[in-house]
Amino acid sequence: MQLNELTGFLNRTLELDAFASDHSNNGLQVEGRPEVRKVIAGVDASLALFEAAADADADLVLVHHGLSWGAEPRRFTGITARRLETLFRKGISLYAVHLPLDAHALYGNNARLAALGRVTDLRRCCRYDGVDIGFRGNLPTPVSATDFAAVYEQALSCRARVFAPSDRLLRSVSIVSGGGGNDALQDAANNGCDALLTGEFTHTMYHAARELDLAVIALGHYASETVGVRALLRLLEEKFQLKTEWIDLPTGL
Repeated sequence: MQLNELTGFLNRTLELDAFASDHSNNGLQVEGRPEVRKVIAGVDASLALFEAAADADADLVLVHHGLSWGAEPRRFTGITARRLETLFRKGISLYAVHLPLDAHALYGNNARLAALGRVTDLRRCCRYDGVDIGFRGNLPTPVSATDFAAVYEQALSCRARVFAPSDRLLRSVSIVSGGGGNDALQDAANNGCDALLTGEFTHTMYHAARELDLAVIALGHYASETVGVRALLRLLEEKFQLKTEWIDLPTGL
């Protein structure tokens, strides 16, 4: 398949034009050879991922966190030089998709997390850079925060951090992958949710969560953002019969 055809399909499917305010430069960030036969995917653009792609003879690397953010990088030295050299030497392209992949209703991180937890009656939530990137909804039956977290621990092979009273039963949840922070907490409270399912639970969120009377389940930034890229990878394999491979490089964070 031609690179321009594949990236055009991804651009349209993920509606990149609706995310002009995203500080990630979404889309094709590094252009390699014109034909794509094999796609490697991971969460983070890194030398380890690019070397794995080179070893696998991949033509395209698909990631959530790319190399180009705003006006950076301005200098192509150090680790940036080593990363780019690996891609260019092997003719490998890099496609990155940030907020569009958090927000997408079918393939996005938050939609896929909602599906794993069987969250229903989904509605958009958590406005970030002018776009609602999260989803909120109801649980099929009331469940403790610990038991709800266990669903994700099993599915994503992660260890969740749970902040909630032991006797609290959850009926509704707001889902914002990655680092939604205090904005995600406040948005969940404003929408009457019992809990926030997210990636990171940081020091600055602790007292806000207590005062808002919200349970928080933090899966880890990495684990919470594996699901969208993997869903996209399956789409490309099924629709275009491309060879694909998922590269798991967990950070534990």
